[in-house]
Amino acid sequence: MNRYPLWKYIVIVVTLLLGALYTAPNYFGQSPALQISSGKTSVRIGAELVDKVESALKQAQVPTSGVAYDSAHASVRARFADPDTQFRAKSVLEKSLNADTSDPNYLVSLNLLSDTPQWMQSLHALPMYLGLDLRGGVHFLMQVDTKAVLDKKLQGVQASLRSALRDKSVLYSGMVRVGDTIEVSFRDEAMRNKGRDVIAGQGTELLLADAADGAQLKTIVTLKPEALKQTISDGVTQNISTLSKRVNELGVAEPIIQQQGADRIVVQLPGEQDVARARAVIGRTATLEVHMVDETVTRGTEMGAAIPLGSQLYTVGRDAPAVLYKEVVLTGDYITSATAGQDENNQPAVFIDLNSVGGRKMSAATSDRVGKHMAIVLIEKTGKPEVISVATLTSELNAHFRTTGVGTAQNAADLALMLRSGALSAPMEIVEERTIGPQLGAENIAKGFSSTVYGFAAIAVFMIGYYMLFGFFSVLALACNLLLLLALLSRMQATLTLPGIAAIALALGMAIDANVLINERIREELRGGATPQQAIAIGFDRAWATILDSNITTLIVGVALWVFGSGAIRGFAVVHCLGILTSMFSAVFVSRGVVNLWYGRRKKLASLSIGTVWRGK
Repeated sequence: MNRYPLWKYIVIVVTLLLGALYTAPNYFGQSPALQISSGKTSVRIGAELVDKVESALKQAQVPTSGVAYDSAHASVRARFADPDTQFRAKSVLEKSLNADTSDPNYLVSLNLLSDTPQWMQSLHALPMYLGLDLRGGVHFLMQVDTKAVLDKKLQGVQASLRSALRDKSVLYSGMVRVGDTIEVSFRDEAMRNKGRDVIAGQGTELLLADAADGAQLKTIVTLKPEALKQTISDGVTQNISTLSKRVNELGVAEPIIQQQGADRIVVQLPGEQDVARARAVIGRTATLEVHMVDETVTRGTEMGAAIPLGSQLYTVGRDAPAVLYKEVVLTGDYITSATAGQDENNQPAVFIDLNSVGGRKMSAATSDRVGKHMAIVLIEKTGKPEVISVATLTSELNAHFRTTGVGTAQNAADLALMLRSGALSAPMEIVEERTIGPQLGAENIAKGFSSTVYGFAAIAVFMIGYYMLFGFFSVLALACNLLLLLALLSRMQATLTLPGIAAIALALGMAIDANVLINERIREELRGGATPQQAIAIGFDRAWATILDSNITTLIVGVALWVFGSGAIRGFAVVHCLGILTSMFSAVFVSRGVVNLWYGRRKKLASLSIGTVWRGK
């Protein structure tokens, strides 16, 4: 009656062994480490750097636990016994590797490396990531300049309208930007109607309205409200993508970069100890734009010349001063790749690849401007736009082109690095910054671990004292539940936070509740006169329906938290839902397997060790 077939025991044993395998990496801890990566496009990281790092550390008498080349991240990583040695090594390597130049060729970042054995890592058995509140690190809240996003969008619309009206031979007397609208002026009604049809064909996101100003007939062009909202959303999404690339320079394994509200971005870097460098990289809120040079102003006379309408004087930058057309030819978000090299005359150059849309834009802008100049402008949130390159167009450009006249090879490498890392869709500013020290994170881990252990111990004492041997079976199933939950979180490479620890503690309380239902149901059958074997079989079978109902309703709440929540709430929901699934497996399947193994083969079973069975008179 109460016997499991062999295959069920095999399933239980294999499941628990896999659970132990994937939970184990969390107990090996992490070692302080340094990550040495390339600081310039022209500097390649290879295995030969390992010898240089080992030699520098040995000469400075800094002990290391090992130096290895990481081909996956194109970096060299060195382990150390303690944080003090780690900081000493950082100072030594920064001076040794970058001794020959004032501009660092190598970036030396503080990091932490897992001590999990290599054979476990080869099976993808890795520890859970620890969140900012457990590991320490840096938290940034960044505000996107939505006005700049809309300005860029309207500039693009304005340029598109000029091109479309010119292609369709529509004569207009003027096109000006007034606030968030574009006013196109015509001399007669027939031409305005023709122009209106052309403008309407440029997209469904435009709203058109007619107006008059004396003898001038105007068409007012604005963006629809939903188009404005989508433009801001796209700008924030583009900035998140670019920030992700920049964060990779820091060597942070589990950064959190996500949108908060309509125009804010949260960046969390757990374990990042170099706060100054993190702020420098994350706070590099520059955007890139490509403009054509106004050739009507002779180069060298910009400061004293009259600036034509539709152009602007730029006075800051390596190739400033320069008079550039206000119309933006291209923005940095169209660039897919950029590398530094040399042209056929052995002069420094930057080779740039664009996506298909950028290629078409560049071809249209340069087809009739061969021999003229093109400029790349860097725009910071604070400060004036900076002209970082003015190059001569030697041919019509498309999706693959090069820019020369960038100065030295060093300038070419720096420009390529900035282009390749991607440009922000709009400038941002850091409106909130918080730093959580590693010591506070360690205290949070200790308190969370202690609360879980003490809670488990209290449950174990109560269950064994109240239900005797069946209480021990329940505690054993509870331990299996905790093991499987940690294994799933580790296998998923989930980020564990304080709310996650709270969800684990809650999962333990909910899991033991299922065993209480089973034990009480068995007691009830014994009070009703059932034999011990019958009580076990009926108790488990009838308790299952109640356990299933209660867990499904709780699971629905957990799914709702995951769908509609964000941040810490969503992390809590993930652990909560996984805890429900593992508790149903361990509380019923594993628990009954143990009971069947202990009692199932006893033909003459007189009683059960399940505590006092109170019988009514």
